[in-house]
Amino acid sequence: MNAPSDPDFAAALSEARIDEDLFGRMRVRNLARWPTGAGVNLDEAIERHERLPAHKRLSAVMRAASAEGRCLTQPRGGFGTFELQKELMQVLDREGLADVVPTTTDSYTRNEQFHLAQKGVEESERLGRSLLNGYPMVNYGVAKAAELIDAIDKPAIMLTGTAMPKLTGEISFAGGYTGYLGSGIAYTSSYTKELSIEDGIRNYQYLDRLTALYQDRGIELHRRQPGFLTGTNIPPSVAIIVAILDMLLAAAQGVRNYGLEMGETLHLVQDAAAVKACRELCQEYLARKGYKDVYTPITLLHWMGAWPQDEAQCAALVSYGGTLAAIAGADSVTTKSTHEAFGIPTPKANAEGLRITRTAVYLARHIRLDSMQEFKDEVDLIKREVRPVVDKVLEMGDGDAAVGTVRACEAGVLDIPWSPNRWVKSRVMPARDADGCLRIFDPGLMPFPKDVMEIHEEKLRRRATRENVPFGVDLAVQSVYEISEPIAKLMSDKRAA
Repeated sequence: MNAPSDPDFAAALSEARIDEDLFGRMRVRNLARWPTGAGVNLDEAIERHERLPAHKRLSAVMRAASAEGRCLTQPRGGFGTFELQKELMQVLDREGLADVVPTTTDSYTRNEQFHLAQKGVEESERLGRSLLNGYPMVNYGVAKAAELIDAIDKPAIMLTGTAMPKLTGEISFAGGYTGYLGSGIAYTSSYTKELSIEDGIRNYQYLDRLTALYQDRGIELHRRQPGFLTGTNIPPSVAIIVAILDMLLAAAQGVRNYGLEMGETLHLVQDAAAVKACRELCQEYLARKGYKDVYTPITLLHWMGAWPQDEAQCAALVSYGGTLAAIAGADSVTTKSTHEAFGIPTPKANAEGLRITRTAVYLARHIRLDSMQEFKDEVDLIKREVRPVVDKVLEMGDGDAAVGTVRACEAGVLDIPWSPNRWVKSRVMPARDADGCLRIFDPGLMPFPKDVMEIHEEKLRRRATRENVPFGVDLAVQSVYEISEPIAKLMSDKRAA
């Protein structure tokens, strides 16, 4: 691996924890990139977090939910002015009854175009409506972040959708946010074209090292990995492979509270099996690397693919999403609304989606599939898909997850469906099988075992035969848009038979 041009980085990529002196220099340079960085004071931030009650600390809330077997609810949401964002968070807290309150950043902030975000802020404030698709955390700074935290009575998490989290992370943590979603492999491969996987990993090593800095001062923050990836059909094994590698990178920097997310496949048995497999595999690989005290809760997300325009269909998807998460035993579920096909939902619609989901979670809270043979077989199949790939990635890095990931992406050993990133081969292709599970139609160069791929092919060929269509790439393409079709078409379609 070549040394990057940024002098803050170490000479060679490694999973090793960033040296304390080097990290100090990195923080000085990072905070100087925008005027609000001057508002970050670590001692004051520690004091602010110490004053937060336990029910506003996401790490504690997640641990309590796991211990009690509860599934927490969390929406998404962000607006372009402080007042609108404050109102949204209060509505989600009080009317939506959210367990975790989000702040989603805008696209300019995600791409560190803070000067353009500033123009959006000024114009949004002038017009009294949001012209940005999220909250510009960096532009408003630490004091305003603290006001948002004070305005709600739940823990708050940052949802940033970025491979460049360093300044957003500093300001949100300093303001009292106790959770941050994002990771170097998942977000770089999913949301960027020109940023390399290596640079994405390094950027999140900074955030994870920052999280560990708070941990060293007695403040446990919750970090979370976004396993939904490209928001298309992602087989559980692919999501879990990336989750494990991102988790190992975070653990190496000192993170001890690290959640894993996966988008729901919409197949009840497969989603439940994915949660169990992910939870067990994560702890298995942590133990292999010698990490004994990393807490890894699992979050499922409402359907991440294309949504229908009919609100009744959307309501069914929202409710089903809560049902899946509850039966799967997920620690939390990230919700959507009936406005999903039309853009950013109103606070009212967002809160409604939360209440629908909470009701579904309540109704399904006691159901488990552990005794079902189909469930056991699916857990076993997922594990048989995951282990050979993760093992090969680590082997390629001589045990180093960072080095192995970059080399594996270059070789296609680690791959992601429909990735826009030019460092990812994007040859692996999923499709739904005859039973509605997501399978791997084309493995690309990923080293899935031959006997496992034979199972996938047999299940996909059964679907092709049933529908009287060719066994080909159209099976994968059809699967991407299926859920967004009108209900009349779905009910009359031979695929629904």
